Amino acid sequence: MLRVPSSIQPNQFQALSIGRPDGSEMTFVAYRSDVYPERNEVFFEEHAVIVVLEGEKKFSSPTQELHVHKGDILFFQRGCYSMNESIDNSYRSLVFFVNEKLLKEFVSQHLTLFQTASATLPTDLILAFSSSPAFTTFINSLLPYFGAKTPFLNELLRLKFQELLLHLLELDTLRQLRAILWHIYQGQKIDLDYLMSTYLLKPLSMNELARLSGRSLSAFKRDFEEHFHTSPGHWIRRKRLEHAHFLLRNTDKNVSEVSLEIGYESVSHFIKAYKQQYGFTPKRVNWAKIAI
Repeated sequence: MLRVPSSIQPNQFQALSIGRPDGSEMTFVAYRSDVYPERNEVFFEEHAVIVVLEGEKKFSSPTQELHVHKGDILFFQRGCYSMNESIDNSYRSLVFFVNEKLLKEFVSQHLTLFQTASATLPTDLILAFSSSPAFTTFINSLLPYFGAKTPFLNELLRLKFQELLLHLLELDTLRQLRAILWHIYQGQKIDLDYLMSTYLLKPLSMNELARLSGRSLSAFKRDFEEHFHTSPGHWIRRKRLEHAHFLLRNTDKNVSEVSLEIGYESVSHFIKAYKQQYGFTPKRVNWAKIAI
């Protein structure tokens, strides 16, 4: 699984970064020309915008199937999982990573744009837009900055960040992006039932789950125990094993396949955990199913 932007390697992308006050940098936009064919699973650690410059590609999330072409624009909410598949060898794209702190700064500077923002968030984690002549002009104006040598690059890219969001709001005819940005600005916490049902089987650390929930790690653990009356680690382990038990009883998947699906890298560790919870090994479930 590819985690972005942290998994970005210099040999895969050409990137432009924005400097932070502490001296560190964050990737703002990356240019990619895919090696064809390619199929991989991607986890978005930050909100992201993909602009298709050439070619075609398929993006599949748990609830969406999107086939994009030149000129299409996708907004991925942080925490989205997507299975990406290249269609042809001409695919090229720009990938913008939308830092949450800069998002909040943007909304605070343009509050009048959000006076009528909906309190209801879209159910899908990927928003799709079609480009406009103005947006195409914006993209073309950005390309010369790759490789540019100017002492004002950081300030120029910060302006480009603002310009990107303003163009997307213009394309956001359903006002879904506006609702998402307003939700982020208000710092609203994600419902824990929704969060855990969405990411139960994903290989996320406790820190990543806390961040997706809009909480610090300590607040996440506290709220979780108040809501579920047990620790996050114990709850996740129990629910994953319950899912494994269901798969073993109701599908043709073997023990190794089930172990991998619920996030265990070691089959022996899975068998041990399963036996601790159910009192017998998962192989016994398979044998009983065959006997029936």
